[in-house]
Amino acid sequence: MDRILLYAPIPGMEELKGDLEPVVLNHPSRDEVIERLKGCVGFIPLLSFKVDRQIIDAGEELKVIANYAVGYDNIDVSYATEKRIYILNTPDVLTRATAELTWALIFATGRRLIEGDLMVREERFTGWQPDLLLGLELKGSTLGIVGAGRIGSEVAKIGIGLGLKVIYYDKKQRPGLERMNIRYSPLEDLLRTADIVSLHLPLTPETRQMIDQKRLSRLKEGAILINTGRGPLVDETALIKILRQGRIRAGLDVYEQEPSVPEGLRELDNVVLLPHIGSATKRARFGMAKLCFDGIRKVLQGEIPSNCLNP
Repeated sequence: MDRILLYAPIPGMEELKGDLEPVVLNHPSRDEVIERLKGCVGFIPLLSFKVDRQIIDAGEELKVIANYAVGYDNIDVSYATEKRIYILNTPDVLTRATAELTWALIFATGRRLIEGDLMVREERFTGWQPDLLLGLELKGSTLGIVGAGRIGSEVAKIGIGLGLKVIYYDKKQRPGLERMNIRYSPLEDLLRTADIVSLHLPLTPETRQMIDQKRLSRLKEGAILINTGRGPLVDETALIKILRQGRIRAGLDVYEQEPSVPEGLRELDNVVLLPHIGSATKRARFGMAKLCFDGIRKVLQGEIPSNCLNP
């Protein structure tokens, strides 16, 4: 049987393993990964684990690495390609789950749900008040999507259904969105006009800290910043500063240095913080595992899977 290494247990692995022999670790050290890669033809890492030259060289028999994520900036794809190792990811299956989580954050942040929950639990609720926890009514508000790939586009479509005006920024214009009356906007204009700015860009050298102090200062008073994309898209130090000023609110599922979340964020009540659960539905996580196992199996059979990043 072909042996594959799993960085951690993933949903559905027993059901999906078939003729593969999984070696399942539990968030091991790098040294343990290096040791256990010996004799493995496949590797399923998590986004949090850096697959660099050292790891790739340790897998002398590796033929395929299937990242249990849609992002893949944790992998040195160029070096893996040099070593003739296929790199796979898990697109599509987590699109709806992540889009729904984005909207959960928009609702929670816009209507101040966490503050309300804490008020009740801490027995600070003294009765209905005309100005208690006033928030943003979504219908008629402007949603700005930054990054109109699969997830960003899905968030945009839901926004249209909820009665928002939706604009988007991307490196290329999307005719499919334009046909739904979702209009392209230059980034600087989007930041100035949107009531809600939702980030869905991949992490690249160009997008790292793209939302910096200068761009954060362009957000309108009372705007909401949502990040379910990648943490390092935002300069967290600058974000904390503007949140402390009370000018904006934020909803975050990802962070610059995960799993570390700065105390400066944790102490604020105008930001909703989630533990990177964008794709955390049973259906999505099983679908991600299936893409990994099916893709590995196809590579071993001499085929190129549709989710291959370096065919």
